[in-house]
Amino acid sequence: MRVSRLSIENFRGIAKAVLHFSGHTLLIGGNNVGKSTICEALDLVLGPDRLNRTPPVEEFDFRNGNYLADDGETAVPLRIEAVLVDLTDDIKTLCAANLEFWHTAEKRLLTEGEIAAADDPNVQLCLRLVTVGRYDIDEDQFVARTIYGRTNEEPDEEPKAIPIRVKRAIGFLYLRTIRTGSRALSLERGTLLDNILRMKEARKGMWESIRKRLAVLDPPIDADATELGPVLDEIEARLAEYIAPSGEGRSTRLFVSQLTREHLRKTIAFFLTMGQGEAAVPFQQAGTGTLNTLVLALLTFIADLKKDNVIFAMEEPEIALPPHTQRRIANYLLEDTSQCFVTSHSPYVIERFEPEGIVKLNRDDQGELSGVVVKLPAGMKAKNYRQNFRRAIAEAMLGRGVIVGEGITEQDALLVVARKMEEHDTDLFPLDVAGISVINADGDGNLEKLGAFFKEIGIPAFAFFDRKKRTDEEITALQGTYTIAKEITQKGAEMLMAEETPLDRQWQFLELLRNEDSESRFGIPVARPADDAVRALAVKALKGLKGEGGAARLLELCAVGQLPPTITGFLGEIYQRYPKPKRKLADADEVPADDPAAEPEEAAVAAGD
Repeated sequence: MRVSRLSIENFRGIAKAVLHFSGHTLLIGGNNVGKSTICEALDLVLGPDRLNRTPPVEEFDFRNGNYLADDGETAVPLRIEAVLVDLTDDIKTLCAANLEFWHTAEKRLLTEGEIAAADDPNVQLCLRLVTVGRYDIDEDQFVARTIYGRTNEEPDEEPKAIPIRVKRAIGFLYLRTIRTGSRALSLERGTLLDNILRMKEARKGMWESIRKRLAVLDPPIDADATELGPVLDEIEARLAEYIAPSGEGRSTRLFVSQLTREHLRKTIAFFLTMGQGEAAVPFQQAGTGTLNTLVLALLTFIADLKKDNVIFAMEEPEIALPPHTQRRIANYLLEDTSQCFVTSHSPYVIERFEPEGIVKLNRDDQGELSGVVVKLPAGMKAKNYRQNFRRAIAEAMLGRGVIVGEGITEQDALLVVARKMEEHDTDLFPLDVAGISVINADGDGNLEKLGAFFKEIGIPAFAFFDRKKRTDEEITALQGTYTIAKEITQKGAEMLMAEETPLDRQWQFLELLRNEDSESRFGIPVARPADDAVRALAVKALKGLKGEGGAARLLELCAVGQLPPTITGFLGEIYQRYPKPKRKLADADEVPADDPAAEPEEAAVAAGD
């Protein structure tokens, strides 16, 4: 079973969204774009426990806190709708009277009068669930419930809330706790261990039994607290001066917890032994590797308990986990669940998902959220993507822009020049902080494909490439897909650096290389030759060191003023597009408007510009 469509209205930062999913889904996008909100929405409409909390929704679950209309008397609801397809037999039986038909090709519900289309191979049974949350003015409280999306045959009949057994049969789990392995074995609500206990129905009498056992400990724990005895007696004596004792025996007692279920969940700790001969310690004290292993063990446990159907929503599995564990978790989700929804900023997680399973989210100023399914560039084969571009594209998809060098030499040169420019001019917004990745196209043939790819998913791209014989159509295509398409005048980046860096720096680079060149690969003489020969040797060395950081080594020797103007000019245009945010003054309100000591920019900031 899986979610095919999710619709959201007036929920948190989302005014409106209609998202379609084909299966396992990776949600990517900038901070606060709505990734976690989608997971929370799924939990509201599908999760078996979310609506049991009091209150089920709060003020700021409504977008901008708007749960009342301007008249102050009309409730403005939040609404979440999920369409489930590939239904299990259990769900078909439990919800037989509430099933509808879904057209998989057209991504829509069949409407009244289309019953003949039910035999179409693209049409299948579906279950539509709707959660509506609102503010009850009369009761002064927030309420929410989940109902079937199919309308009742009797128009005046009140929709019935979906039974909890139906939600449990859906098998949805929202694992916020994966953000840190240290909570994996906590018994607090929603943790991995709590979900396992729930699915095994081990919680029914457990908490009451534990509570009673702690309440009747014999002897009570304060019997051994001999130092506390006199203190407790004194407290009781003083208390008796104001409140008459109600019976025989001591009225003050010590217990190991507050004897409530919620407090017991936070108090009970899972211990484990780290090695032979060692005492057991709370699992939070275990090493990172052990915690990571525990996370994997619990996830596989859950999969075994619900082999036929489990839908996971998981936020940022990379937090506190090393790359190999991230990959293992991603593999588990993709191979052992019916459907997963994952938010991530990790290339190690992103690269495990096929492009068609990646949805890039965008939200406009009006709060309307949209999702673009990632597609490979036309002409780029899946094999080529996996071998050469998966990691680079995964990183670039997470940012606000991407610089594409034609090859590894251009990439190395751009990275070094950018760092040197940033170190020299602190007013520049560092590319890393601005969210700009620098990748290479692994050859001229991929430039247009990558440009088209990034344009499709809405990421500004900037290309830096050699001069070659290109048709007018090819040039137009590059200019149409890249925000800036910089073609250098030289036939290679090596020639660019030989022409635009000082000869003294080139010879310094060659001398250092000669001292390391025990095999005389580059034929660098002891005495400095004529200028043209130095340039020719530099070009030869840079080409010979392609992929070994030769360009970076040469540029590292250059001062900022000695860097190639073509590269600094290209990067300068990009820096202008991503200016450094202005710092607001801490005491802005205290700066007098006519203070002559205030700098123009600071005064503008203080004025709120």
